[in-house]
Amino acid sequence: MSRIPPVSEPRTAKFHLARWLWVFAGLVALGLGIIGIVLPILPTTPFALLAAMCFAKGSPRLHHWLLSHPWFGPGIKNWHNHGVIAPRAKRMACFAMASVWVFSLIMGLHWKIIAVQALCLFGAATFILTRPSHPKTQDK
Repeated sequence: MSRIPPVSEPRTAKFHLARWLWVFAGLVALGLGIIGIVLPILPTTPFALLAAMCFAKGSPRLHHWLLSHPWFGPGIKNWHNHGVIAPRAKRMACFAMASVWVFSLIMGLHWKIIAVQALCLFGAATFILTRPSHPKTQDK
């Protein structure tokens, strides 16, 4: 007769710890996203998307709350369902990136830092601007 080791107890403890870690990570991401609303240096949307992913793994209640939130919900749903970034969000993201780069120029940072920053921001802006602005409609 083979004996099956009890796996439910450690698994449950690990599961609860993992859920709390996902919730904590989601709260940190959401907090950074909220700070990003007023600070152009921090992007709000990526942190909101990260918070949604973390909450989906850690707390269905918080995930539902975030998706039904009037500010964060529509953007997260559009990205998740259609890969869409709203035109206003694109403009704000590009403005924030350009502002940070100009601020770096004004501060007189070393040209290598400015060049690396320009490449990274250009790559991020290219990604953002090449995403669709509206969900595709299906013609019947």
